[in-house]
Amino acid sequence: MTLVLVVFLVLVALGMPVAFAIGISGFLFFLTQNLDISIPAQVAVTQTQNFAILAIPLFIFAGNCLNETGLTRRLLDFASALTGHMRAGLGHVSVVSSFMMGGVTSSAIGDATMFGRVLGPAMRERSYAPGFAAGVIGTSAIITTMVPPGTGLILYGTLGEVSIGRLFVAGIVPGVLMTVLLMVAVALTARRYGYPRERAERASVAHVLRAGLRSTWALLFPVILILGLRFGFFTPSEAGAFAVAYALVVGVLFYRELSWARLSRALSNTVTDVGMIMLLIALSGGWGYALTWDRVPQTIMDALLGISENPTLVLLILVIALLVAGMFMDSTVLILLLTTMLVPVAEMAGLDPIHFGIVMVLTLTLGLLTPPIGIVMLVVCQMFRTDVPTYLRQSVYLWLALVTLIVVVILVPETTTWLPELIY
Repeated sequence: MTLVLVVFLVLVALGMPVAFAIGISGFLFFLTQNLDISIPAQVAVTQTQNFAILAIPLFIFAGNCLNETGLTRRLLDFASALTGHMRAGLGHVSVVSSFMMGGVTSSAIGDATMFGRVLGPAMRERSYAPGFAAGVIGTSAIITTMVPPGTGLILYGTLGEVSIGRLFVAGIVPGVLMTVLLMVAVALTARRYGYPRERAERASVAHVLRAGLRSTWALLFPVILILGLRFGFFTPSEAGAFAVAYALVVGVLFYRELSWARLSRALSNTVTDVGMIMLLIALSGGWGYALTWDRVPQTIMDALLGISENPTLVLLILVIALLVAGMFMDSTVLILLLTTMLVPVAEMAGLDPIHFGIVMVLTLTLGLLTPPIGIVMLVVCQMFRTDVPTYLRQSVYLWLALVTLIVVVILVPETTTWLPELIY
C-alpha cells in the first residue's frame, strides 16, 4: 500500500488529473499483489452501482436549475435586508447568503465563485481590504457544506454506510454556529478597519418580510428534504428526484425565469460536474479494495490506541491528519479515499459515526482555504488580486472563528448529535 501511495503522490505532483492518478495507482496494487487484474474493473463498476449515489447527480442538477431561476438574487436581497445596516454589511450579506444558499449550491467552490462575482465589485468600490474581502467570500463558502443537501455528506454517508438523513440534520447546528461566528468575526474586522454601514438604519419589518416572502421557495427547500427523509416519504435518491422536480416547478410556475436556454445551461453544467465526481467515485474503488485487503484501518487503529484510548484525543489526532491532507488535495477526493478507511477506525475508537462524519467533512473542506493548494483560497485570491500572505493576515478573525468552531464541534459532540436524536 505504501508503494501505491507514493506512486499516487508522484503522479499528482507531475500534474496528472487526480482521477487518473487514483485509477493508475490503485491498479498498481493489483499488479504488485498478483491479484486477478479483472478485479479493478469489477470494483470500479460496483462503485457506481450503489443506489444512494444516484442522489448526487440529481441534487447537482436541482441546484443548477435553481441557480438559473433568479433565486440567488432573491436570497441576496433578503440577506441584505437582514444585515445591510451592520458595519461591513456586504461581508454579513455574504455569510448569511451562503447559509441560505447551502441547500441550493451544495458546493463551496461554486459558492465562492458566484459570490465573488456578485459581491466582489461592490466590495472593491467600498475599499474593503482585498485580503479581507477574499477571506469573507472564501470562509462563507464553507458554510454550504454543512447545510443540506451537501455533496460531501452524501458521499460520506454512502461510502461509510451512515444515514444520509441523519447527516443532513446533524450539519444544521454546526452550520448555524459557523454563520454566527463568522458574523462576529466580520463585525470585529469591520470595527478594526473602520468599515462603514451599508445603510444608516435597519430595514423596515415590512421590507424584510417582502424580501423573505420572495425567497420562500429557496428557504423551504432543505426543510422539505429533511422532513421527507425523516418521515419516510422518500429515500436519499428519491429526495434527489424530488429536488429536481421541485426546482423545475419553482423555476417554471412560480418564478417563471427558467427558460429553455437556462435549462440547457443547467444541464450542461450538471454534465460537467457529475462527470468529474462519478469518474472519481468509480476509480477510487481500487483504493477501497486495497485498504481492506491490507487491513489499513486496523493498523491505524492499533497505532492510535498505542497513543491513547481516549476517543476525544483519537479524534483530535485524526483531525490534525485530515487538516494536513486537506492542504494538498481536494476535499471531495479525500472523502472518497478516506471514508471507507476511517469510519471503521472511528467506530472502533468509540466515536459516533454521525459526529465523526460532520467533523471529517468540515475539516477536509477547510483544506480548500489553506495553503499551498486550497482551491477556494486560490480562486478568491485571484478574484481580488491579492497574495496568500495578505489573505491570511487580513482574515485573522475569520480564521479564529473557524478554529473555534472546530474545537467546539470536537469537544461538544452534542452539537452534531442532539438534533438527529431529537428528530429521529
